[in-house]
Amino acid sequence: MLNRLCLTALVALTAPAAFAAQDTLTLGMVLEPPNLDPTAGAAAAIDEVVYANIFEGLTRFAPDGSIRPALAASWDVEDGAKTYVFHLHEGVTFHDGTAMDAEDVKFSLDRARAEDSANAQKALFAGIEAVEVIDPLTVRVTRSAPNGNVPCNLAWGDAVIVAPESIETDATNPVGTGPFRFVEWVQGDHVTIERNADYWGEPSALSKATFRFISDPTAAFAAMMAGDVDAFPNFPAPETLPQLAADPRFKVIVGSTEGETILAMNNHQPPLDNVTVREAIAHAINRQDIIDGAMFGYGTPIGTHFAPHNPDYEDLTRLSQYDPELSKKLLADAGVSDLKLRLALPPPTYARRGGEIIAAQLAAVGVQAEISNLEWAQWLEQVFKGKDFDLTIVSHTEPMDINIYARPDYYFGYGKPEFVGLMDRLDLASDPAERSAILKEAQEMIAKDYVNAYLFQLAKTGVANARIEGLWENAPTQANDLTAVRWTE
Repeated sequence: MLNRLCLTALVALTAPAAFAAQDTLTLGMVLEPPNLDPTAGAAAAIDEVVYANIFEGLTRFAPDGSIRPALAASWDVEDGAKTYVFHLHEGVTFHDGTAMDAEDVKFSLDRARAEDSANAQKALFAGIEAVEVIDPLTVRVTRSAPNGNVPCNLAWGDAVIVAPESIETDATNPVGTGPFRFVEWVQGDHVTIERNADYWGEPSALSKATFRFISDPTAAFAAMMAGDVDAFPNFPAPETLPQLAADPRFKVIVGSTEGETILAMNNHQPPLDNVTVREAIAHAINRQDIIDGAMFGYGTPIGTHFAPHNPDYEDLTRLSQYDPELSKKLLADAGVSDLKLRLALPPPTYARRGGEIIAAQLAAVGVQAEISNLEWAQWLEQVFKGKDFDLTIVSHTEPMDINIYARPDYYFGYGKPEFVGLMDRLDLASDPAERSAILKEAQEMIAKDYVNAYLFQLAKTGVANARIEGLWENAPTQANDLTAVRWTE
């Protein structure tokens, strides 16, 4: 009897620890962010850590791509979508304990739209004429012209609300209003965040999350198999997904992204300033070979810079179908021979693997592509900012971003006045049918101008412990939103 009583007592003492719900998560990422301030950097990896976790905007993207309230509980649209009045939640504080109010909203939006702004998506704020504080919980945003897309623009990671007290150090010690607060960044290895006990909204089920940076596909697979990471939302080794799917410990999550993967061409750089040469390069590319060889079949061919899951998408792949003989003829027509181009590749798998395939395809039509593999920070500095490249491969994962083609100073350098006019008309259009017609015209214009060679829509291929729920299946923006993630029993 004594032994049974002792055993019963032992079980009672140890049961809570043995059956306590798991509430920490280790998540794998391919790329390490160059900094942690989404308002001053173009790298998608920044938002993959901080979006909706550390920083919040007035609005936000939901997992299905719809726009939901965030720091703004609601908003009024006035004067035919020329004026927006945002009503903020009460009791919101930054992680350093300072209050978040209308003054912070004004500071954030004025900073983003300033002439010397370092915001990578400064165009989101173009047209804002004034930001006025009505009272601590009310902000009026007035535009120079109506625009029905403002709630969507303010949902981007580039539009999060920051505080003047902490903005100078947000790049390395981010201070936001989100459900997680920053703990540490061990560069080259991981970022750790923890639950914000003072969060104004619903608290996270996770007490702590660690983002581990593993760029090598073989190492990523080994980390999953060993349990060193619990989930890898953008898994870099798609060739191993069938093996992982067959293992009951894991679940494979395949969805879509906003990522138009392109062979970008420097339109300012001869001979790529010649549309005939750009068309020749586009016809030299076999999209399906790249999808099969670099992405193991995951990806949807595209012929313009628009997501196939968008209802306004137009399939224009026929304009740049694989035709190496036509490619050779076009090069001859342009008077170009023995063409040598520099192909700059950032670290993602789609770029490194895809670049080798594209180089071989270009060689088959007489174009020599000299590959240089760049680290992400180097790519941003040399290619994106410095425009020092001929060709590059990158996936543009920002939502509804066809308007980047209206920027003459953007890294691939298009900015055709007729296209700029289309985007101006789109900003003023509120009728869905009119907007759809403009978007289709815009898709056709850049496809027929062969601004870039359009490859495929990036699939979201992820893998996770089978007991984890709440990870995004699709990616309406670049984010590893952990607000709904939890372990099941």
